[in-house]
Amino acid sequence: MNDNMETVLPLLTPEPWSFGELFEAFRQAPMYHLIFEGLLILFIIRLLFSKRYSIQSKIVLTEKEKDQLIEEWTPEPLVPKLPDDYEPIKYRVVTQQGGSMLTVDGKQGINLGTFNFLGMLGRKETEEAAVKSLKKYGVGTCGPRGFYGTVDVHLHFEDRIAEFFGMETGILYSYGFSTVASCIPAYSKRGDIIFCDEGVCFAVQMGLLASRSQIKFFKHNDMEDLERLLEEQVIEDKKNPKKAKKTRKFIVVEGLYTNTGQITPIDKLVEFKYKYKVRIFLDETMSFGVLGKTGHGVTEHFGIDVTDVDLISASMETSLGTLGGFCVGSKFVVDHQRLSGLGYCFSASLPPMLATAAMKALDLMEEDPSMATRLQARSQYVHEELAKIAEMKVAGDPVAPIKHLYVRETGEKTREEIMKLLEVIVNKALDEGVVLTTACYLEEEEAFLPPPSIRIAVNIAPSDDQIIMAMQVIQKVASEVLQNEV
Repeated sequence: MNDNMETVLPLLTPEPWSFGELFEAFRQAPMYHLIFEGLLILFIIRLLFSKRYSIQSKIVLTEKEKDQLIEEWTPEPLVPKLPDDYEPIKYRVVTQQGGSMLTVDGKQGINLGTFNFLGMLGRKETEEAAVKSLKKYGVGTCGPRGFYGTVDVHLHFEDRIAEFFGMETGILYSYGFSTVASCIPAYSKRGDIIFCDEGVCFAVQMGLLASRSQIKFFKHNDMEDLERLLEEQVIEDKKNPKKAKKTRKFIVVEGLYTNTGQITPIDKLVEFKYKYKVRIFLDETMSFGVLGKTGHGVTEHFGIDVTDVDLISASMETSLGTLGGFCVGSKFVVDHQRLSGLGYCFSASLPPMLATAAMKALDLMEEDPSMATRLQARSQYVHEELAKIAEMKVAGDPVAPIKHLYVRETGEKTREEIMKLLEVIVNKALDEGVVLTTACYLEEEEAFLPPPSIRIAVNIAPSDDQIIMAMQVIQKVASEVLQNEV
């Protein structure tokens, strides 16, 4: 055993290199290797001989030095300096609402300013249902739906709204704005393509922004322009079929556009859906309860099968006269939002009393299905009367309850000057008993800023005599203000 070890050990012990062997190895080494090693040696030498600095953990100042620093410090303003001619925002304060009348800044007038299309706000039936729910459940849950925020009322409403639309299931959000702004990015992600109408409202625009998808806007309600974009995309997809296979495509529209009062041609969009293999997201905030023979929205208005639309979203802050929003669609599609809809996952759930009031409003709609047709007839009358104002032009579909009044001849006036002119009309109308409002926008944030207008929201709460009187007031005030301006 020992003899073997003695034989092996010399083999394992390396012999020292001679100077000649070292020189030969140095000569044969690659130049880049030598340069790297040289730089590494220099860096190590620099580290060894560099000065060491001790960091003083605490600097002690004298009282005089402290006072001097305080005197020299000038804090930056929290907001930019305002111009001398800046006018602070004056909010219109509502002190009483409900029914056909609205009290604004202490003045009562016929309500043509809010989206209370079916007059649900102020109905005794919805108020009693809300009070009963308040006594049973309290004000709210103080938690999101996934964390002890789900109350049985929420589940009942989701089933109820899905049944109303003829869809498989629904999902309830606690805020109308966040509904469409959450459901778009829940499905469309970076790399996907969204074809969107230029006229969509700000909530839809926020959903587009949050999705980080490629956005292709088409001209407002221009189906030829949309088809042009779809055709261009087909050509683009043929260049890279592998990428096209993974790219999802969506069409995002409103059933009734808040900013224009025009109805989207959903029948044509459904045709494009199957022709170009795209999905349709439809926001029915303004068309739900308004269009169609029984208020089922734009799909009923055009006689389209509602299941041809992939996802429908809507706010409950219009026709239902309460708060919150909802989406309806197939179970597979809607349930995806329970884990990916940010407004659903991270917002405190809707107070049960508001969900109860919404269900009661649905009951009233089904008990009186003529509400929608009465509203459409009234909207037609209002449209015809507003068209008589020579100095202004009315925009919007005749049967739609949203109307926009624009100044016909603006001349050299700026946007601010036109807005002030419209505000004069609104204030004079309020003095004579009619509540109107100008259409307000976040001018620097809007993708396509609409022109200044007075937005009129028709509803069925006022009597026929009140509507006739309101039209007379608007015609009189608008003509007086604009004629004097000219």
